[in-house]
Amino acid sequence: MTILTRYVIKAHIGPFLFAFIAVTGLLFLNAVAQRLSDLVGKGLGPEVFGEFMLLSLPHIVALTFPMAVLVAVLYTFSEMTAQNEITAMAAGGIRPTRLLAPMLVIGVGLTVMMFYFNAQVLPESNHRLSSLMSDVGSKSPTLELREQVINEVHTGDNTRYFLKARSIDQASNTMVDVTIYDMSRPGDNRVIVADHGEMAFTEDRMDLYVLLADGTVFETTEERPGGFQRMDFERQVIPFRGVGTELERRTAGGGRGARELTIPMLEERVAEGMANLRSLGEESRQISRRTVETALGLDHSDDGEETELLSPAVVEPGGMVQDGEIAETRSTLQITENRWNVHALSIYRFQVEIHKKYAIAFACLIFILLGGPFAARFPQGGVGMVIAMSAGIFFLYWVGLIGGERLAVRGHLNPVIAMWLPNLILFTPGLWMAWRMGRQGTSNRSGAFDGVRGWLRDPLNRRGAVESAPGPAVGGGR
Repeated sequence: MTILTRYVIKAHIGPFLFAFIAVTGLLFLNAVAQRLSDLVGKGLGPEVFGEFMLLSLPHIVALTFPMAVLVAVLYTFSEMTAQNEITAMAAGGIRPTRLLAPMLVIGVGLTVMMFYFNAQVLPESNHRLSSLMSDVGSKSPTLELREQVINEVHTGDNTRYFLKARSIDQASNTMVDVTIYDMSRPGDNRVIVADHGEMAFTEDRMDLYVLLADGTVFETTEERPGGFQRMDFERQVIPFRGVGTELERRTAGGGRGARELTIPMLEERVAEGMANLRSLGEESRQISRRTVETALGLDHSDDGEETELLSPAVVEPGGMVQDGEIAETRSTLQITENRWNVHALSIYRFQVEIHKKYAIAFACLIFILLGGPFAARFPQGGVGMVIAMSAGIFFLYWVGLIGGERLAVRGHLNPVIAMWLPNLILFTPGLWMAWRMGRQGTSNRSGAFDGVRGWLRDPLNRRGAVESAPGPAVGGGR
C-alpha cells in the first residue's frame, strides 16, 4: 500500500465514524421513542429492554451505513480540494482519479460486507424483533393502582375486577376506603366495601393478595331478581391471580414476513410461487378446453381422446352451451384469475426484497463514485455543502427506492427495474464526473455558488464554441 493510498484512506476514517455514529444515534433514538410505549408498564426486566434496543439497531445500520459513506467521501474530497492538495498532486503528475481509485476498492469491500449484512444479519434480527414484540404484546400490563381512580385489574384467567381507593401508600402497600367491583362470575354482581386494606405479592410476583378489614359485601344474583345479599366482615382476603404474568418467550420460529427472510428463503418462496402460477395456468387451460369442447357438443376424456357426444340436455340447438354452464365457467375462471393475481403479487414482493438487498449494498460503491468528483468541484462549500448534498442525494435515492418498491409490489413495475433504477440514475452522472475529475472547473477562491454555476455553464460554453467555430469554405473564385 503506497503512502498516498494510506493517506486517502485515513482521511476518510474520521468523517465516516463521526457521520455513522451521529446519524445512527439520532435515528436509533427516534425509533426507540416510537416503540417504547409498547414496552413500558408491563413489568419487563432490563434484559428485555436491552434485547429490544440491540435488535432495533440492524435495520437502522442498513440505512445509515451508506449515508455515512457518502458524507465521508463528500467531506474528505471537499477538504482536500480546499487545501489545494489535489492541485498540488496534479502538479506533481498524479491524476485526481488516482485519489478515487483506493476508495473504489474500499467501496467494493463495503458493498460485499453490506450485502452479507442485509442478506443474513438483518432478516434474522428483524424476525427476532418481531417475535419479541409479539411476546411483549401478549403480556398483560403490570398492576399499577392509582388513587381516586377506578383501576381495572385483569387476572390470568381473563377475569376483570375494578378497584378504587381514596388513598394508596406505595411504600407500605396500604389502602384506605377501598371499593372492589367483582366481575368474576357472569350474571352475578358483587361489590366489596372496606375501611382499609393491605396488598402483598407472592415471591414470584405472579399473584396479588388484598387483605381487607372492616367491610361489607353487597351481592346480587340471577336466582333472586330484585334482591341482594349483605355480609359484614372483619377480615377478608381477595386473591388476584396472574396479574403479574411473566413474559413468555416463544422460540423464534413460525411464520416470517418478507423482510424477515434470507436470500435462500426468498428464492424458495419465489420458486413456490412460480410453481403455483404454472399449476393455475394449466388449470385455466383445462377449463377453457372443456368449455370449448362442450360448446361443440363433444365430450373428451382426460387423455384428450374423443368419446361421445354430449346429451341434448346439456347443449342447446345449434351447439351452444346453456347460460348456466357459461356462468359457472366464467365464475370458475374469475376465481382462478384472482388466485393468479394473489400468487403473482406475492412473487413480486419476494423479488423486491431480493433485489433491494443487492441494490442498497451496491449504493456504497455508487456514493463513492458520485461523492468524490462532486465534492472536488465545489471546494468552498464547507460542512454546509456536505450536509445539504448528502441529505439531498440520499433523500432522492431513498424516495426512488421506496416509490419503486410500492410500484413493484402492486405489479405496476418490474422488481428488477424498480430496485435498480435509483442506482442507475446516480451511477450515470457519477461515472461522467469521475471521468472529468482531472479537469479543473473551479478554483479555491471561488465560492460554492460560483462553482455550481461554472459546472452548469461549462457544457453550454463548449457547445457554443463549437457552433461559432468557422466552417470550411464552400466554393472558390478563379
